[in-house]
Amino acid sequence: MPPPIAPKAPARRANARAPTPPRKTAPAHAAQHPALGWLHTARFLTTSPDLQHLPPLEVPEIAFVGRSNAGKSTCINTLTQQKQLAFASKKPGRTQHINLFSLGKQGVTDAVLADLPGYGYAAVPMQDKLRWQQVMANYLVTRENLAAIVLLCDPRHGLTELDEVLLEVIRPRVEQGLKFLIVLTKADKLTRSEAAKALSIAKLNAGGGEVRLFSATKRVGVEEVSRLLWDWTRGPAPDAANATTELSIDANKNPT
Repeated sequence: MPPPIAPKAPARRANARAPTPPRKTAPAHAAQHPALGWLHTARFLTTSPDLQHLPPLEVPEIAFVGRSNAGKSTCINTLTQQKQLAFASKKPGRTQHINLFSLGKQGVTDAVLADLPGYGYAAVPMQDKLRWQQVMANYLVTRENLAAIVLLCDPRHGLTELDEVLLEVIRPRVEQGLKFLIVLTKADKLTRSEAAKALSIAKLNAGGGEVRLFSATKRVGVEEVSRLLWDWTRGPAPDAANATTELSIDANKNPT
């Protein structure tokens, strides 16, 4: 007997679609550190020609200082993700005020950034140079809510004589716990060996402070610096913890 003929599979209709393969799920990106969003809340608070006219504040304040053309305004604008928050003059040394920017969500200020005028530009009259050096020294030594100082430095030129004077001025406060960071700007213009050498030299001059490479164009060091500023200004509040403990104890007492 001839073998039985197997039944033919039903022919697929001409307009029938081929089964769709299962889609591959894209890997989830790492969650963004809250420091980046926090810095993006920066907004103009006030400006002052000297320390006496600055409002007294209780929230932590972070001062940005550096030689003219060191990239200070660009650094602030990059960290806050705002193009024109800090004013970058086309004529270095022309900014003659201390500018404060408040940080905090929903309009509640929990920290402040202070943009101090750049120093060391030759075209500024000597009288103005001396006046601003005195204003900066007074601010850095006596500002009570100052929590950290960020010194901007172009690593291609290294720390200048004025930078070293500033380091000496703030050294006593740093030894007492004031946070300090040297940001080596324009790091994208360095080779790997030049960057490593610049880091080593800056660490020797930082006196126990932090040092980071930074590039606005390549976004090198943006998150690292942001995390540092976040950690330095948003630590645990012991007073609040004590108040919570006292409240719990009072709640457990029997009513009289």
